[in-house]
Amino acid sequence: MTFDFAAARRVMVDTQVRPSDVTDIALHEAMRRVEREAFFPADKGHLAYADATVEYAPGRWLLRPRDVAKLLNAIKPRANEKALAIAAPYAGAVLDSLKLYVTRQDEDLKTPAAGEYDVIVCEGAVSSVPPTWLAALKPGGRLGVVVRNGPVGKARLYLRADGETGYRELFDSTPPVLAGFEPAPGFAF
Repeated sequence: MTFDFAAARRVMVDTQVRPSDVTDIALHEAMRRVEREAFFPADKGHLAYADATVEYAPGRWLLRPRDVAKLLNAIKPRANEKALAIAAPYAGAVLDSLKLYVTRQDEDLKTPAAGEYDVIVCEGAVSSVPPTWLAALKPGGRLGVVVRNGPVGKARLYLRADGETGYRELFDSTPPVLAGFEPAPGFAF
């Protein structure tokens, strides 16, 4: 018996994405088109549509479908924008399906590929956002990432305007922290 990935994609959107206040219909359609299982080792393909954070390569994880959908929905990607997907192969493919120009970066994660971006997304958590990521945003640019320094992280949307960058918290999320982005050890009583 073969696994019906197309049916699993439809179920993922209908049961994990749409009920989570993800209202962008184009995003729903992109998530129905992009074959999430293509980003997993063959022995983990069956986990592609589970409500789980799954390791797709050593030290790299894809966000839960709900979380990546909510993050992309908040970013509000638009066709023809320039995007950077940092350790985010699935999110990058969804953005590509939405007709953005996507640069994928899975090496040297702290230094973005040259250029200024309308959209930056990362599927792993970081303890703090590198200033280089914020500097890579164009005016009006948006960055979606989970910041995590304890058991639960917060998905954040960073916005760049007038030479300044601010953020708002979106929702709780618990992806593992990317290697090299762990919190610095500190002293506590």
